[in-house]
Amino acid sequence: MSKVIKLKKGLNIPLQGKAEKELIEPGLSKNFAVRPDDFFGIRPKMMVRADDQVKAGTPLFFDKYNPDVFFTSPVSGKILAVNRGERRKILEVVIRRDEEMAYEEFAKSDPLKLSREEIAGRLLQAGLWPLIKQRPYGIIPKPGSKPRSIFVSGFDTAPLAPDYSFIMQETNAAEFQAGINVLGRLTDGKVHLNVSADSPVPGIYANTSGVQLNYFSGPHPAGNPGVQIHYLDPIHKNGQVWHIGPQDLLVIGRLFLNGKVDFSRIVALTGSEVLKPRYYRTMMGASVDNLLKENTREGNLRYISGNVLTGNRIPYNGFIGFFDSQITVIPEGAHHRFLGWADPGFDRFSASRAFLSSLRPGRKYALDTNYNGGPRAYVITGEYERVLPMDIIPQQLIKSIMVEDIDKMENLGIYEVIEEDLALCEYVCTSKTEVQSILRGGIELMIRETS
Repeated sequence: MSKVIKLKKGLNIPLQGKAEKELIEPGLSKNFAVRPDDFFGIRPKMMVRADDQVKAGTPLFFDKYNPDVFFTSPVSGKILAVNRGERRKILEVVIRRDEEMAYEEFAKSDPLKLSREEIAGRLLQAGLWPLIKQRPYGIIPKPGSKPRSIFVSGFDTAPLAPDYSFIMQETNAAEFQAGINVLGRLTDGKVHLNVSADSPVPGIYANTSGVQLNYFSGPHPAGNPGVQIHYLDPIHKNGQVWHIGPQDLLVIGRLFLNGKVDFSRIVALTGSEVLKPRYYRTMMGASVDNLLKENTREGNLRYISGNVLTGNRIPYNGFIGFFDSQITVIPEGAHHRFLGWADPGFDRFSASRAFLSSLRPGRKYALDTNYNGGPRAYVITGEYERVLPMDIIPQQLIKSIMVEDIDKMENLGIYEVIEEDLALCEYVCTSKTEVQSILRGGIELMIRETS
């Protein structure tokens, strides 16, 4: 039975640069990359080297901890470089795309006629298993594990997030249904498809079978899978729930329908420094330079794969992250403001309404990356609780992580959250505490101590 859940806590950050609902076909970039850092907790072992030829779906590396988990090339072409960092850490595998795409061939099949083991085997072989994330911890699930349920968040509430009502109307309903059928074979529980109660439900969602349709209403982070799981199937120590994005689900559907690995996706180019924010048809791992060329303002800019709260900083010719459907461009904040904290703030947004801009609630802002201050004493303010619609005590959880108290971390809800769930806490924090990095450190500690 469908459920309607109304959330009051949260915060929508009113940024300029929302993508207009126009789909551009710019053609594929010449260079692509797969970055191991997009996948938390893996240790990559290379299977290719520079100058090797690969097809779309050819394995590039695997996880040493789980050798059955492969990571495959999104395109066919030549391996340009395997870029490494300190201690020869693999940063990215760069591929120069062929003019004509060549694909590794996989068997076409109806997932409803396959066993769970057969489906898992095909996802692993094609390198699509990493599209699935496990809660707790936000990691790739072990191939032999089984979730209580699987979640698909059909909308996104992050700042300037892409509108999936628009994106999904430009996609193939059969591919989406095939992806849902795959999820249904991977769990004995429910497949939850969660949609926004504040806007019309896309037809592709309403007509999908084999799911429980749930409605969420409220500000960000209502679109986060972690929040949705918290209300519908809460995480505990000895259980796990999986989740996957709607465009990632389409990739799985294409594998079973067409027998090919096709990482095509629609990406929203957003932000105040973009001249024409639009939607672009591209592919996972593509270089963003052809999207940004002659389409951004001049100046010192920050390029982000993802949204401003949780995205990763990339250079002008950087690459779209494995899970990202959004590129954001905002001004760098490398400057000091005249009057500092005494500035009346007519052009500055404040979650606490400390500026006079609160007298114009409908205004959009061109916010930059300035911290507006440095680290301060970590004090109880109640700010976190106002933006987190979950039944946990976030500030006490962060403190327990700082002192590495595992028992308190468990009791205070570390199994329920990853960085994106507490990103708003970091944004509103008066103490300028780096909540997300502290939380990830706590998750790493939990994995080491409990595995």
